[in-house]
Amino acid sequence: MKLHEYQAKNLLKKHAVPVPNGELASNLAEVQKIAQSFQGQCVVKVQIHAGGRGKSGGVKVVKTVDDAVKVAQEMLTRNIATHQTTTDGVPVNELLIEEALDVSQELYLSVLVDSGLRKVIVMASEAGGMEIEQVAEEQPDRIIREVVDPNLGFMPYQARNVARSLNLNSAIHNQFVKLVTGVYKAFIEHDCTLIEINPLAITAQDTLIAIDAKATIDDDALFRQKDESFAYDDRQDPELETLARNSGLSYVKLDGDVGCLVNGAGLAMATMDVTVAAGATPANFLDVGGGANVEKVANAVNILLSDPGVKKVFVNIFGGILRCDVVARGILDATAARKEPIPPIVVRMLGTNAEEGRKILKEANIGVHLVNDFTEAAATIKSLS
Repeated sequence: MKLHEYQAKNLLKKHAVPVPNGELASNLAEVQKIAQSFQGQCVVKVQIHAGGRGKSGGVKVVKTVDDAVKVAQEMLTRNIATHQTTTDGVPVNELLIEEALDVSQELYLSVLVDSGLRKVIVMASEAGGMEIEQVAEEQPDRIIREVVDPNLGFMPYQARNVARSLNLNSAIHNQFVKLVTGVYKAFIEHDCTLIEINPLAITAQDTLIAIDAKATIDDDALFRQKDESFAYDDRQDPELETLARNSGLSYVKLDGDVGCLVNGAGLAMATMDVTVAAGATPANFLDVGGGANVEKVANAVNILLSDPGVKKVFVNIFGGILRCDVVARGILDATAARKEPIPPIVVRMLGTNAEEGRKILKEANIGVHLVNDFTEAAATIKSLS
């Protein structure tokens, strides 16, 4: 679960990590009041669940109250599109207004789960303010990594190692050791999968401060995280993603025209590869999971058919715990309830009750294209273009 920047900073403040003074605003009157408290010299930041805000006009430094209000009005009345959103962008509901700081150097710091190592790692770099992927590709020697032993936790000597590797002076060195220890504690106590501070600034007064922050909490640990101030904000999510989440479905909206319905993340990736090989593009990632019932499958199909960009549907099921006949009945329930024209549906079924599922769809005579393998599926999708 992604947090907004202001939520991530509130999380960090609980662990004595310094962040800029700032307040949240949802209208121009609030923006004006907050900007006045900083004598107009402030930073106006959109609060969205996506990176790349600065490059898309979502972060502006201003010097007067009038400029703050003008910038805020522009931000609150248009969508912000970044490389992590759709081309339509997302609406801006709130702004974070922060004090402007005199920054002399920018660092990078993050704590995250390394899926390859199956451990938590602490990463840092002197190349703050840049995309860490770009640094990793162009200047990999500038990235510092400390692997955390899960039995010992992040040790003081590791914090000192990172500080030394960043070539920090003695005054900043001690601040950094305390700060990175606080970030790690926040990561563990709030069941995070990522905390990233970029940039972590050294000010002209030789103080460290987290100018920007993002945090992600593990969905499977949300039952332990009861603090309502860290609740997920779904107002910027596409309506279909919200419907899917409320139905217990794993769904991500994409920009293509082939709606994909599968059971299993690996099969989903293979299904999207087949779609691309057919000269088409996926409209979504949708995994109904292994334990879906007829209602859940019907909800999934309805979500696909509700997307105006979907021109055809590819259902790719390997029946195990989820039986193919259950999927077939879910498809029929969803299509029977719709008044709008139904796009072509290509179905590949293998595994438990596959023949029964294929028979149900064939006898329903709703124009489903039954295929046996990926090659036939790709050819069929291509022929429907």
